[in-house]
Amino acid sequence: MNWQQLITNRRFGQEDKHYARFDDRSEFKRDYDRLIFSAPFRRLQNKTQVFPLPGSIFVHNRLTHSLEVASVGMSLGNDVAALLVEKHPHLRGTLFEEIGTIVSAACLAHDMGNPPFGHSGEKAIQAFFAEGKGSFLRGELSEQLWNDVTHFEGNANAFRLLTHRFHGRRIGGYVMTYSTLASIVKYPFESSLAGSHGKFGFFSTEKDTYKKIADEMDIICKSMPGEPLVYARHPLVYLVEAADDICYEIMDIEDAHKLKLLSFEETEALLLGFFNDEQQAHIRRRIVEEGVEDNNEKIVYMRARVIGLLENECVRTFVEHEEDILAGTFKGSLIKQMQPNVYAAYKKCTEISMERIYQSKPVLDIELSGYRIMETLMEDLVDAAVNPFKYHSQQLIRRFSSQYDINSDQLETRIMAVLDYISGMTDIYALDIYQKINGISLPIV
Repeated sequence: MNWQQLITNRRFGQEDKHYARFDDRSEFKRDYDRLIFSAPFRRLQNKTQVFPLPGSIFVHNRLTHSLEVASVGMSLGNDVAALLVEKHPHLRGTLFEEIGTIVSAACLAHDMGNPPFGHSGEKAIQAFFAEGKGSFLRGELSEQLWNDVTHFEGNANAFRLLTHRFHGRRIGGYVMTYSTLASIVKYPFESSLAGSHGKFGFFSTEKDTYKKIADEMDIICKSMPGEPLVYARHPLVYLVEAADDICYEIMDIEDAHKLKLLSFEETEALLLGFFNDEQQAHIRRRIVEEGVEDNNEKIVYMRARVIGLLENECVRTFVEHEEDILAGTFKGSLIKQMQPNVYAAYKKCTEISMERIYQSKPVLDIELSGYRIMETLMEDLVDAAVNPFKYHSQQLIRRFSSQYDINSDQLETRIMAVLDYISGMTDIYALDIYQKINGISLPIV
């Protein structure tokens, strides 16, 4: 693969159209702005990241997480561009120098397809079809769609959200550039290859869309004709993934300290563990010199230093492995290829997170509640899609936005309309619909 084909400002849905521009924004900055002002992005403020939505203590939701990932992604892209332009002078003055903006835009979009209640929402959708009341549809749906729904994946749903021509729209999706779209597809293969982890990059409904985009940029195709579609990653996916990995892991540690799941001493040990003795002494000295006495502020300073270190490490790793990345042979993530001592400290954070954060009572409570809410919504709304002429079905169908083709003659289209509707809900909206369906609450006029 080569950079000059991989970085293109060609727009999906407007390939043959040229519009007059009235400002000096680049096409990739337009991508960024469209996402920031979009309704699905705005709804992320009311979607769980890890912890329940905040009470008196503010922790991260999907919106704040995505904004932080975009910030780190911008730094990663800009630093990689600066180093590679020195290495490849012919890239100077080309679109390649804008990869920071591309990565940042892709980071904004990376969680837009996630359903309510975090990963428990994904699991509820998958389980409804694989082992729940939706299993009767196994013989009614195509094998491709069945693989899609039993491995429902937020990443694939984000790609659908950005490219699919929803009912009543003149064009498909948000008319993103090819490079931004390809940069969010973390798992560029079909759902039939998802395996036990349930990860894949695009639903069967968007398979041809991804193929068109990937082929235009000459992304390496690894599958033979007639086999399930498999591509190498677009190189910028590694930077989007790294920004996400850095933010969710380190910010979860900070949130756990705020919520008193981890003591100050435990949190300090985890964050300073990324540095050698001399660096640790320097960080402690700076905290004293700056007059920082509040423990939360001390953690903020240490967290910032860790993120800076990890960002530099990922930039170095990307540049060192550029040839493997462009050849489609690079294995794993940038995080896993960092210096052993840095990766060991990161791995320690993931182990503590799994043991003390993700298995904590507040997190388990929201997962249990969220799973039940999602399970109920799936049962009732899928039944309405399968039996649309029942009285109760008609009542439920009227709640759907006109963009979702719930009245299609095709069952598979109606099933996808249900998934589009539910996955687009915020946590609070999903809870509200759940309560109304079950007669727990009534609207007050």
